[in-house]
Amino acid sequence: QLQLVQSGGGLVQPGGSLRLSCAASGSTLNYYGIGWFRQAPGKEREGVSCISSNGGSMKYADSVKGRFTISRDNTKNTVYLQMNSLKPEDTSVYYCAAAPVCGWRLLMNEYDYWGQGTQVTVSS
Repeated sequence: QLQLVQSGGGLVQPGGSLRLSCAASGSTLNYYGIGWFRQAPGKEREGVSCISSNGGSMKYADSVKGRFTISRDNTKNTVYLQMNSLKPEDTSVYYCAAAPVCGWRLLMNEYDYWGQGTQVTVSS
């Protein structure tokens, strides 16, 4: 039974950086594509990024392309989301999730396992 545990959220000023982590327990992440999603107050949850099971391909939403980088270390059973040049509009609860593959549209219903979510607040 796969469980995903997130860490790394917090408060940062605009232009700053944070790194989110998504660590697996109960099973290995090696079989899964891992996506990141976010949900801001009053808005629908949206896809941010996804990395393939072997780390060979990555997808990004246009809103974060060039600022966020997804990576994984399968030896540590962990996926990361490095967030640079953060903007106030990046403020959201961020979730990691596991899917058989990374879909091209980052659709929530394609992901079977979800982390607990972590708050990212970008404010001066």
